[in-house]
Amino acid sequence: MTKIQIIVGSTRPNRVGIQVAEWALAQAQKRSDAEYELVDIADFNLPMYDEPIPPKAHNYQNEHTIKWAEKINEADGYIFVTGEYNHSIPASLKNALDYIYAEWNNKAAGIISYGAIGGVRAAEHLRQIAAELQMADVSNNTLINMNTDFESWSTFKPGEALEASVSGLYDQTVAWANALAPLRQK
Repeated sequence: MTKIQIIVGSTRPNRVGIQVAEWALAQAQKRSDAEYELVDIADFNLPMYDEPIPPKAHNYQNEHTIKWAEKINEADGYIFVTGEYNHSIPASLKNALDYIYAEWNNKAAGIISYGAIGGVRAAEHLRQIAAELQMADVSNNTLINMNTDFESWSTFKPGEALEASVSGLYDQTVAWANALAPLRQK
């Protein structure tokens, strides 16, 4: 069965991203088209990138990198849950993406972003990074507005429109993950 990981991009204390990711997982679990798993970058305690060899060489030296690579390699596609920090993605997400290379290749990438204007600038930056890592980003995004979809910018209160949006995001991500399977088998 196709496996999609929902990756929480923020690691800071009191982050709202975990609420969004848990909601995304609950929405995914209503489906039968793939196996979905929540992956929290915070659980891996990745220091700032510390590998002595570039990730394209696929010669990881550190135990934390090997564990991260093994986890990411399990999936056929990803749903990235990212906040918008200073018009981009959180440093923790960029760091986690930079640690490895081949494990991301030829996999589908969907984006759920949140911020004052839905995290749209973070989503656009993430698309550029995904392209360099040879991921195929899908066109459907789920944009979550901190002003309207959160209570006091701290408690996530999703509405029906977000449920429809994330359903379309899952449809595309699973379809692309399946379509890219022959490339991953090479």
